[in-house]
Amino acid sequence: MRDIRPTKRTAALGSAGVLVATTLLAAAVAAPTASATSSSTGQDREARGAAIAAERAAKAGIDWQDCPADWGLEKPIQCGWVTVPLDYARPNGKQIKLAVDRIGNTGTPQERQGALVYNPGGPGGSGLRFPRRVTTKAPVWTNVAKAYDFVGFDPRGVGHSAPISCIDPQEFVKAPKADPVPDSAADKRAQRKLAREYADGCAERSGKAVLAQMTTPNTVRDLDVIRAALGEKKLNYLGVSYGTYIGAVYGTMFPGHLRRMIVDSVVDPSREKIWYEANLDQDVAFEGRWKDWQDWVAAHDATFHLGTTRAAVQAKWLQLRATAKKNPIGGVVGPAELISFFQSAPYYDSSWVPVATVFGKYVAGDTQALVDAAAPDLTDTAGNITSENGNAVYTAVECTDAKWPTSWQKWDRDNTALNKNYPFMTWANAWLNLPCATWPVKQQTPVDVKTHKGLPQVLIVQSTRDAATPYGGAVELHKRFKGSRLITEKDAGSHGVTGLVNTCINTRVDAYLLTGKLDTADVTCAPHATPKP
Repeated sequence: MRDIRPTKRTAALGSAGVLVATTLLAAAVAAPTASATSSSTGQDREARGAAIAAERAAKAGIDWQDCPADWGLEKPIQCGWVTVPLDYARPNGKQIKLAVDRIGNTGTPQERQGALVYNPGGPGGSGLRFPRRVTTKAPVWTNVAKAYDFVGFDPRGVGHSAPISCIDPQEFVKAPKADPVPDSAADKRAQRKLAREYADGCAERSGKAVLAQMTTPNTVRDLDVIRAALGEKKLNYLGVSYGTYIGAVYGTMFPGHLRRMIVDSVVDPSREKIWYEANLDQDVAFEGRWKDWQDWVAAHDATFHLGTTRAAVQAKWLQLRATAKKNPIGGVVGPAELISFFQSAPYYDSSWVPVATVFGKYVAGDTQALVDAAAPDLTDTAGNITSENGNAVYTAVECTDAKWPTSWQKWDRDNTALNKNYPFMTWANAWLNLPCATWPVKQQTPVDVKTHKGLPQVLIVQSTRDAATPYGGAVELHKRFKGSRLITEKDAGSHGVTGLVNTCINTRVDAYLLTGKLDTADVTCAPHATPKP
């Protein structure tokens, strides 16, 4: 499932009745190290194309201007464009423009250590709001902001960067959708039909030539071109969620181009997990974090009045789900919309109070609060375009990155088995990904993430109860990147750790980015504070 922060605007559902909210000058333009590239002609051509594009970008730089008024990025944030080839094997062919933004370091010129480039996840997430951590004075980032320009970008296909689409956005958000949990073979056939139509729609609305280039390795090449355009000999990078996979692939393909890298809430980079198995693993982890949230709700029964035990809270959830299935609440909130809204609680601790508050109000008789929170807003056309675009990119990247099972029997068997013990997310996640079974362009083989010459020490940060990127992903990347250090936040599960207040983690992130220093061994930190009602 998509691993970027769900909001009212993006918590929509896909055409398959599935969940959508839920996931980085000679030295500056050197080609990737020979050891990091395949000997295959295609990848050699792409490596040469990436070097050519980076060289051009280093010469062109970025023409920084005030950001367009409708981008929602206040001064002194500046915006610009970086040109990259659609297909790196044809660097002189069709070009696309990537939107980038920045805010300069807040310290002195002597304190400046370059640009820190950010990706928030997805696939399909925009990084353009990253510089707002400075304008909004986010306390966790005050020290790092003195030393670094904060740089964000829209990856290819996202937002302002040659955006793609798979379905009419208003149609995409329309509710209520079918219940993701099937009651019959006919329900499954209907969902399979929607998934096929969605895959076909991606080809029709975006074009196969574009879909074929919507891959993580191409986003990584784009990231290296952005590095060159910024005038940086080496990249400083912060990736969260799917952004960690961009970082893992960048570290493999361009190890000598990295200065410092933090990956936070880590996608398992093993080829076997990208992407079918990774999504099955999410289903298991989401069930665990859903139970953590229910335990917390039960502990605060005096506030929410939803029951004093996990079982009591779950019973109220099942009752709400059954009610919405029989008669969608407000005519628009059925089980699919409920899952899309409630899943933000197992994603992020910051959603624990808001979701429990809406749930409590509903049980107390206020249905409007739930409709306001969970139903799509058809008047928000800009938000609906963003939501549909994010889902299109998610689908295009995951489906093109790797080979997916084409046998419906396998999908049915795996998800039926998982649903027995992990019912909260399993079928919703299956339908979200099923377009990959009939994907209209050639599916690639994922990069073999590993250490190559020149790779610096990488800092990995992960909570043990993370639902969207289970803990095993951090352990796997730690094994593959020699010299890396792993900070484990024990008994916590919020997705995206580096933005939370936990001094055990915050001080180490600062120390690494400001001095390059890491602990001599891995570190385990106590959890950040639990939300209070």
